[in-house]
Amino acid sequence: MTLSIGDRIPDITLKTNGPDGPQDLSTGEFFADRRVVLFAVPGAFTPGCSNTHMPGFVVRADDILAKGVDALACLSVNDAFVMGAWQKDQNAQAITMLADGNAEFTRAIGMDKDATAGGMGIRSLRYALIAYDGVVEYLGVDTEKGVVDKSSAETILDKLASSS
Repeated sequence: MTLSIGDRIPDITLKTNGPDGPQDLSTGEFFADRRVVLFAVPGAFTPGCSNTHMPGFVVRADDILAKGVDALACLSVNDAFVMGAWQKDQNAQAITMLADGNAEFTRAIGMDKDATAGGMGIRSLRYALIAYDGVVEYLGVDTEKGVVDKSSAETILDKLASSS
């Protein structure tokens, strides 16, 4: 299935880096009864993700949360340790880092891409979504390499402003 507006986010267990190391996080519980902005990147510490995509959300986190968003999260097909290190490197404490190490969530929503030719395995497409109570209200997928447009913090802010 490829996720679309109006679809329910599947309940899959991801990992997040807690105070005592990796801990389970159910997407069903994480998205329940609140508005969540989730953006996904092809890889933590990769140039486009570290220099453009993540910094936009770090700088605009307070603005996004002020628009009635209860949680702001970043997902990547990396492990929880990498996501925790990237969170520190990017000063992204306002962002919940979600590790989809085996690409289970990414595959379940049809946002996976095969990057094995470049030695990077299965990765996530670059996208962002807004969901309320687990139902997708906005989904923007950037398909052109190196382009952060439909999934940018600015686009998310525009979508939040137009829906309020």
